Amino acid sequence: MRRRKLLFIFVLIALVCSRPVLQLAPLSAAELPTRLTGAEFWKLSADMSEPDGNFRSENMISNEMVLASLLPAVAALAKQGGVYMGVGPEQNFSYLAVLHPRMAFITDIRRGNLHVLLMYRALFELSADRAELISRLFTRARPAGLTATSSARQIMDAIWDVKTGNEAAYKANLDAIMTQLTKTDAIPLPQNDIDGIDAAYRSFYFYGPAINYQASTALTPLTGGFGRGGGGRASATYWDLMTQVDASGKELSYLSSHEKFLWLKNFQARGLLVPLVGDFSGPKTLRAVGAYTRRQGAIVSTFYVSTVEHYLRDAGTIPAFCASVASLPTDNTSVFIRPGNVQQFLQVDAPAVRGRTLPATPEVTGGRGTYQVGIVVPVKGGCG
Repeated sequence: MRRRKLLFIFVLIALVCSRPVLQLAPLSAAELPTRLTGAEFWKLSADMSEPDGNFRSENMISNEMVLASLLPAVAALAKQGGVYMGVGPEQNFSYLAVLHPRMAFITDIRRGNLHVLLMYRALFELSADRAELISRLFTRARPAGLTATSSARQIMDAIWDVKTGNEAAYKANLDAIMTQLTKTDAIPLPQNDIDGIDAAYRSFYFYGPAINYQASTALTPLTGGFGRGGGGRASATYWDLMTQVDASGKELSYLSSHEKFLWLKNFQARGLLVPLVGDFSGPKTLRAVGAYTRRQGAIVSTFYVSTVEHYLRDAGTIPAFCASVASLPTDNTSVFIRPGNVQQFLQVDAPAVRGRTLPATPEVTGGRGTYQVGIVVPVKGGCG
């Protein structure tokens, strides 16, 4: 009897001891969600966000004409999959469409950027192709003759020549956006965020495809940058940003192919691009993204920082930012994407940047403003 009891105990111990190997094995990136419900999406955004902050401009669109210098490096160095972190509005889409991350967190100090990204989410979901997306974005009738094989330039040229719709058309499009977000996606948006999306969307309605970095929800006149590819030198228009090409003439923006559009549409529909409100040098948001990513057994593979570090250095808060970056789960393949100008890069005091061969001139064909070059550097050792 005692022998049988001992044998039973031995077998039981063997079974119990064999199970933790499976239970405690490191989680893989596949443990990241493949879809978030509207409630999950909104809770994740709210839980990770900080209070609304201020910046000197509203950044309805970017002013970074740098895809020719950055996208080839991003494609060569950055790893697909993992978690993408970024800042700002539409420029992230062009990187996402190449990197194909499992999740993306876009953090901006202004809640207005969250409103712009929610607007885009609905527009992607509502649109069957790029021409419909741009038609809805600017409340202009879809131009005839555009197909899945049309180039970004053909799409932007065509929409440029279409007259802006009337107020009734704008209201119908806005109602479709709000229905998509609050009913179809079931995101529990409070009234202040609904109003913010309305204000952001009206800016695109008001300025049209000539919208540039100076545009705001105040709907004031713009200066410079109005021409289609050859206008004022002050700032890039949406036309300029979407029609960027490399040295061989290949288009680079997220509008450059139907395949890129479809990938982004699917990614948005599954709620995997999560907009956040937070200061890069704040105490919560970046660390919250890192903690969430680590719990899922994933890494931050790419961090698009734009020129935020420049402002953090001016404010004396770059050490706080670097401390938060150090807390992120990264590996030796994780990279920063930094658009900017040559002078900014020469001022960066980081081992990953010092001694690098930088372009002799910041000029890029078709460029605007100061954001003409960029570099991709390792996250490890490259902060600041």
